[in-house]
Amino acid sequence: MITRHHLEIPTTVATLDDLAPLADYSLMNTLNCDPEGQANGADHAPRQVFSGHYVPVNPTPIENPEYVAHGKHLFHELGFADSMAQSDDFVRMFSGDLSNVPGPLRKVGWACGYALSIYGTEFYQQCPFQTGNGYGDGRAISVLEAVINGQRWEMQLKGAGRTPYCRGADGRAVLRSSVREFLAQEHMHALGVPTSRSLSLYVSKTEQVRRPWYSEGSRSIDPDILVSEPVAISTRVAPSFIRVGQLELFSRRARKREHPQAMEELEKIVLHLIDREYSGVIDQSLTTAEKVVSLAREFRSRLTSLVANWIRVGYCQGNFNSDNCAAGGFTLDYGPFGFCDTFDPQYQPWTGGGHHFAFLNQPAAAERNFHSFCSAVRPLLAEHPDCLGQLEEIQSEFPKVMQAQMESMWAAKLGLDAFDTVLFRELATLMMQTPVDYTIFFRELSSLPDDIEPLKKSFYKGLTYAADPEGLDKRWSAWLRQWKSLIRPGAHGELSNQMKLVNPKYTLREWFVVPAYQQAAAGDYALLRELQNVMTQPCAEQSEDVAKKYYRLKPPELFEVGGSSHYSCSS
Repeated sequence: MITRHHLEIPTTVATLDDLAPLADYSLMNTLNCDPEGQANGADHAPRQVFSGHYVPVNPTPIENPEYVAHGKHLFHELGFADSMAQSDDFVRMFSGDLSNVPGPLRKVGWACGYALSIYGTEFYQQCPFQTGNGYGDGRAISVLEAVINGQRWEMQLKGAGRTPYCRGADGRAVLRSSVREFLAQEHMHALGVPTSRSLSLYVSKTEQVRRPWYSEGSRSIDPDILVSEPVAISTRVAPSFIRVGQLELFSRRARKREHPQAMEELEKIVLHLIDREYSGVIDQSLTTAEKVVSLAREFRSRLTSLVANWIRVGYCQGNFNSDNCAAGGFTLDYGPFGFCDTFDPQYQPWTGGGHHFAFLNQPAAAERNFHSFCSAVRPLLAEHPDCLGQLEEIQSEFPKVMQAQMESMWAAKLGLDAFDTVLFRELATLMMQTPVDYTIFFRELSSLPDDIEPLKKSFYKGLTYAADPEGLDKRWSAWLRQWKSLIRPGAHGELSNQMKLVNPKYTLREWFVVPAYQQAAAGDYALLRELQNVMTQPCAEQSEDVAKKYYRLKPPELFEVGGSSHYSCSS
């Protein structure tokens, strides 16, 4: 019998010519183009976009691009040869020049509009026209959809120049913010947190832009100087980049009957979302109304799990508006994000953010985004009262599902079979009063210590601790005894290994990233690549040298420093 197993072995993609046959532009092939769009993509000035799901846009290439880094793990998953990241034609395409790509790759990319809700409240003033018709991908341009090993991926350039949604800005991203996002996406993936991914990062050797930022050592809340920074283009990858805000835009148009095709465009984007992100879990034979109900249930599951995972690893999104909430249920838009050092429920790295998006307020923010999502799809159920009732029930049960996810996550971090409210409350109190380093504390706990000495590696020993070290030590010891009485006896080695997979040893702290992007701006990428290597193995012990450098408390002199402890969204 002749077997065909050799056909299942993925062929290495070594050139753009190899990649080209895998292209499959589902969004542009099946959704509506803006009727006022230009087929050649020459559409770079701010304007209102009244209808259609996308606008054809040419990226604006960066000048004299230089290779900085590529996502090695993602390349491997896609079957891409590492050498391709530095090949001339790949560098050209993914630094914004589509003019010579081989067919059937297209010479024009696309950008999408979306709406904005902040903590569940609709906003229009971020749009320069006060209508909501000018808000969307201002500097993010998708250039490819490809089906690779049965999985669809969209590849989107960030910092690729102006689009109709640029709101008068220059459409560029600086190397600093591009390095942050490039490192964070692959780190989050390695942490087991659903996320967009990092394909490549290129910097211009000659093109710079001016941005407000912080002077060295500044303790200002807001940037205090203007600096010239090199521009860069990073490519992020995901099954789709459809946001809750995108669904909202089409829902608002349908609700207001802004044009004759408004309801049809809402239905098309929702069904496209299901095809792109939920095809494996939602039955294609269902009616649209039934699909919408299934979508709401599945998205609720993904969103609650996502936010619990953020908190598990100490991540704060910083700006969790509906336009930064991926409808596929993964982490999107690494702008004002941060990983906490000290445990602080109110940790918020972004100076423009409020407490509503702080670290432990993220579940409540997720609930508001889910309400915005449900409001967006509700018009599709207007003639289906049974389905509408199911949607309302799914929405009303969000807090209960979120709470269950959080309790399950905390139990896993503590190595317990079930969440213990009393134990956790005392722990949270002690962590704040000492205070402790969030990552180091849970990693040390994962070794199941017999006394509190190993835990003290995580102590910052703040004012409360300094005033009463003996009293706090006694409370910590009592807590540890209580915790140990609850963990499973006889399986310590196995339990410790399980906990270490939940509690990473390394997280991408901002004070690690700052010197990496500063050196990169001077043309030295060694530290950036070292960080990439360390942070894509966050749960591994790694070497003593790595531990000495990256498994330590934040130096006191770096607290409250602008650009490190807090930052604006200047990117």
